[in-house]
Amino acid sequence: MVKGDIDTYHQDGQWKNRPEGNERASSTHDTKAEAESAGREMARDRDAEHVIKNEDGRIGERNTYPRSRDPREIKG
Repeated sequence: MVKGDIDTYHQDGQWKNRPEGNERASSTHDTKAEAESAGREMARDRDAEHVIKNEDGRIGERNTYPRSRDPREIKG
């Protein structure tokens, strides 16, 4: 991850967002959808990557903001 990328993950019964390099979460949410939305906005504000993990901790989705920074040449 690039410095400042956002990690959305599940811990202690809550969904959390943490920028890379921080020890603690910047935001906590009751649902994954709320955490994803907040994490997406954080990533857009930072021009960073948003890594969304499943409840089991495995990466479920990755999004790069702005899209032009994405190293992959495929749509989606």
